[in-house]
Amino acid sequence: MADEVEYQPRVRPTYARDERELLDRWLDFHRATLQAKCEGLTDRQRKDRPIAQSELSLHGLVRHLTETERNWFQRVLLHDATQSQIWPDGALVPLDEANWEDDLEVWRAECDASRRAAESHSLDDFGLWRDKQISLRSIYLHMIQEYARHNGHADLIRELEDGAVGL
Repeated sequence: MADEVEYQPRVRPTYARDERELLDRWLDFHRATLQAKCEGLTDRQRKDRPIAQSELSLHGLVRHLTETERNWFQRVLLHDATQSQIWPDGALVPLDEANWEDDLEVWRAECDASRRAAESHSLDDFGLWRDKQISLRSIYLHMIQEYARHNGHADLIRELEDGAVGL
């Protein structure tokens, strides 16, 4: 069983040599990046949707990626169809009654559950997605790109909120 990960400053895993270590560490890097984008803001700033046509907010992105973690590691990799949506009314909105600290803890718990699910499988083990087999390796790559894409959104949202760049 994996130890719970301390959420610390990001470390680029550029020099990791083992494929598994590289995938684990890049995914954790992007998880830490998302958290960094959300730190030092008020609750209102994390919930704010500064792009009028978009439902994206920093808080909503954390909730969305919580659901994404659950989907790919619990439902797909572990074939656990009993894992329901955490926020059935939507992860991105509504956020009026959402509690940041509670949602951040749910995200951290899902990340830890994902780590435990992944560590019990080889990269060549398969999950099932849309009735087709998908390797854990492919799940890692999907999750890394999912976080990287949404971290780009988080960059823009954060800059619009308080001008901070390059966190």
